[in-house]
Amino acid sequence: MTTHPPRAGRREWTALAVLMLPLLLVSMDVSVLYFAIPAIGADLEPTGTQQLWIFDIYGFVLAGLLMTMGSLGDRIGRRRLLLCGAAAFGTASLAAAYADSAETLIAARAVLGIGGATLMPSTLALVRTMFTDPAQRAKAIGLWSGVMTAGIALGSVLSGVLVQYFWWGSVFLVNLPAMVLLLVLGPVLLPESRSPATGRFDLPGVPLSLAAVLPVVYGLKEIPSEGWHMRYVLAVAVGLLFGALFVHRQRTTAYPMIPPALFRGRGFTPAVVLNLVSAFGLMGSTYFTTQYLQSVLDKSALEAALWALLPSVLIGFAGPLALRLVQRGVARAHVVAGGFVVAACGYVLLAGAGTDSLWLVLAACGVMAGGIVAVMSQLTDLALGSAPVERAGTASSLMETGTEFGGALSMAVLGSVGTAVYHHGMPLSAPDAARETLGGALAVARRLPGPAGEALATAAREAFTDGMRGAAVAGALVLLAAAIPAARTLRGARVRENAGQAEKCGPSGA
Repeated sequence: MTTHPPRAGRREWTALAVLMLPLLLVSMDVSVLYFAIPAIGADLEPTGTQQLWIFDIYGFVLAGLLMTMGSLGDRIGRRRLLLCGAAAFGTASLAAAYADSAETLIAARAVLGIGGATLMPSTLALVRTMFTDPAQRAKAIGLWSGVMTAGIALGSVLSGVLVQYFWWGSVFLVNLPAMVLLLVLGPVLLPESRSPATGRFDLPGVPLSLAAVLPVVYGLKEIPSEGWHMRYVLAVAVGLLFGALFVHRQRTTAYPMIPPALFRGRGFTPAVVLNLVSAFGLMGSTYFTTQYLQSVLDKSALEAALWALLPSVLIGFAGPLALRLVQRGVARAHVVAGGFVVAACGYVLLAGAGTDSLWLVLAACGVMAGGIVAVMSQLTDLALGSAPVERAGTASSLMETGTEFGGALSMAVLGSVGTAVYHHGMPLSAPDAARETLGGALAVARRLPGPAGEALATAAREAFTDGMRGAAVAGALVLLAAAIPAARTLRGARVRENAGQAEKCGPSGA
């Protein structure tokens, strides 16, 4: 007799709503400093290096600790880790809001990264444990993906509004009500869940995972702006070396942080890899379109952020549409492949942009983001559904780590393509600062007399737009290429209906 998993009720959907608030804020913290940095600079007077660390430390710590926190949540309990992370996130937000020095703000942002690393995999793992019915789980994960993507766009807008009407510390204080709400309602609404596997926690794996992730993310993020300098290439190489050591340890230790058996689940490995590619496509367009709105179309930062919200409308429809197609019998492999094709069409639209193509660029971003969200929601559901429920935290942390790598890789590859085209398009007679970046060119143009400055600014905007078009072509090719293995490797991949095979990912499954 076939037993169907229990369906979630009002309690679980209410708990999901509670989980969405901290998830929204954690994703917003990636971009919330976009407009606050000038005010922070005027108040705290950080050095150039300190300002970079204020901005980047959150993302670096978040990326480096995702795998550790995912595995830790599976052992000590996802709800417990979530509540600890919420307390740390709220406390660090308060410290950041009232920081009186750059060093204090950097330290607070680092603790925010630690808290974010506990919150993101814990929320997704709890979604996996609360929604055991496949259809309901897919819907919940679609909502999770949409909120996370929308939070990144909303963060920059919220920071612009708060900085304009309050002070820069207010961008951190908005975190407190949501974290307090989570701490109050979490113990009541959220179930506790953990892996039944026992054994030592893989402490040596923690520094190895950090050494594998951080240098790679650092090098890939610096390459677009600084070029392929030896120190950045070396950072990536060192990270890959430690990555190989980390993999070797996970395959040989009795109690691995990331059980190798997890990757033997049908559909899990393709989902992780293809999710990385989808993050590659999503972040690549953001790198160019934010600069395009501000520096090519000459809009203020707040105007640009508000315009950038329009493509988010399509994001709200993409996940539910993909879910509806799968529920009506369309193969998940075809839905994912189709999402990649749709996203590639967005890049094709972007490749047709000129120096005055606001609506075309917004439409391109909407089509591309819609396709990517459809892909991500289905891949996340597949990865979590094909993994044992006892390893939900580890599975979700791997997906999110792949997202971080995909975004960094996109910045390096597509950013380098755009930069190369920009350099080629700039006149040889232009000053060196103008040939480096569009921002540098516009700064030089403002110091030149009328016609000369206008000519340089026009040339720089055209060269940047050419670079954006070149990167868009490259992005479209990558996404189209991903559609082929998606259609092949995901064919027949199914999710687990129960957690009966969980023990296979325990120590004996390593």
